[in-house]
Amino acid sequence: MKTTLLCVSLAVLGPECQRVDRAPPASETPAAADTTVAAAPPAAPAAAPAAAPTPPPPPAATKLAVVEGFLTPESVLHDPVQDIYFVSNINGSPTAKDNNGFISRVRPDGAVENLKFIEGGHSGVTLNAPKGLAIRGDTLWVADIDVVRAFDARTGAARDSVSLASLGAVFLNDIAIAQTGALYITDTGIRFDDVGNALHPGPDRIFRVGSDRQVTVAVRGDTLGRPNGITLDSLGKRFIVVQFGGRSVLAWKPGDKAPSVIAKGPGGFDGVEIAGSRILVSSWSDSTVSSYETGQEVKVITGVPSPADIGYDGKRKRVLIPIFSGNRVEIWQLQ
Repeated sequence: MKTTLLCVSLAVLGPECQRVDRAPPASETPAAADTTVAAAPPAAPAAAPAAAPTPPPPPAATKLAVVEGFLTPESVLHDPVQDIYFVSNINGSPTAKDNNGFISRVRPDGAVENLKFIEGGHSGVTLNAPKGLAIRGDTLWVADIDVVRAFDARTGAARDSVSLASLGAVFLNDIAIAQTGALYITDTGIRFDDVGNALHPGPDRIFRVGSDRQVTVAVRGDTLGRPNGITLDSLGKRFIVVQFGGRSVLAWKPGDKAPSVIAKGPGGFDGVEIAGSRILVSSWSDSTVSSYETGQEVKVITGVPSPADIGYDGKRKRVLIPIFSGNRVEIWQLQ
């Protein structure tokens, strides 16, 4: 977010040697007419070579690197233009307006170029609990509790912010950008009490922020199932949304009153990415990243606890996994 090569040795069985009894020469044959010679028993047929065992399929993904040193990493995004990975760090409670969140820059080789490239409380930046990331051109957009914030992706300078507080935003989680430039942001509708229990006052919504910065509710309702990750499926001309509070992978188009279910899985979903023809989804419920290419769940990566908002490096076919409670990012190579 080591590669194990399995070699199967094939034992080749050589042909079995057979014993052949030789009849004695004529001079040695007894003269008595009633004396007989027992014929040699027929040789047993040679055993067929053992069938070669079927080799196991190659792993669907292999771990390339583990990058340590983050503070509650929530989202990873690959910027293909700069060829850099951005990592959002909540650094504390996901709902605390403490202005200590930050965004890291990580090179594809796993080196942390700048841990606090964008840092709340410094250089005029406000950043509380950054979560989902999206990029358009050289503008990096960040979901931050009830505000979406824009930064220069090259310098880290603050560019813009749009508050959704007046519409009652509760827990802005992930961002996708439409081809028109409009932002679509999920609101998972959860809060945390004083001892860390998650509450769900709702409502479940997806907001839209137009290019004119006008904010509207694009869709709302229980069918969203505490929406978490969202991504644009440009080929399907739709958005893919995954449920944190349900088990469904959803498809939704602007204008539709409700999303449609396109797949079911373990639930507790967080991140979602399009990787070619595959839909990759991370799940807290079983610590996996799975593919839903045909609507059926295929586990691609296992053993990744608290996998938050995954990223995808299409140039290298890598899955980038922020381990939320482990303060690290794992880089996995897809096969």
